[in-house]
Amino acid sequence: MFEFIIGDIVAIREDYIVLQNNGIGYKIFTSTNTMIQIELGMKNAMIFTYLNVREDGIFIYGFISEEELNMFKLLQMVSKIGPKIALGILSTLNSNQIKLAIMRKDLDVLCKAPGIGKKTAERIILELKDRIDKDIIIEEDNISDLNYDNYMEAINGLMSLGYTRIEVEKIIKTMDISNMSIEDIIRETLKRLSKH
Repeated sequence: MFEFIIGDIVAIREDYIVLQNNGIGYKIFTSTNTMIQIELGMKNAMIFTYLNVREDGIFIYGFISEEELNMFKLLQMVSKIGPKIALGILSTLNSNQIKLAIMRKDLDVLCKAPGIGKKTAERIILELKDRIDKDIIIEEDNISDLNYDNYMEAINGLMSLGYTRIEVEKIIKTMDISNMSIEDIIRETLKRLSKH
């Protein structure tokens, strides 16, 4: 029904944003990855959307890129994965990381997402391996498997100090943490957060 909505970001909550367009505030559920790329008060933001009609209501899911929306739709083609789990995966891993994990048959990476166990990860790989466009150049993320645990520990540590996941991830995603300890990541992030 909606391909995208262009509007102003008037609120950013834990798992959704409010996009104002022509006097209407659209409640759009989204991923952490999208939230990292937007700012409160951002004007004319284009959000690619997916409308989900269920017995208990009508829900809009939206993403800053068409690629993320397409991955959201792909994930829902896997049996027993609905919008909530698909969103959880996209809040933990970006589209490129998911594609790489599927192509490499890397269960461990997929199991990092909430609600994804070994069997579900196997289903994702089995059911999506032929649907992933292998012609698309997949760029490596600056967060490798080796330092992913440090990355998550640092995020949890900073969140325990009162920062939101979105605030913290926005900063860490701009840093090269490949050779940094958890303490170093936290220290550098706090330094950068104090400047904002």
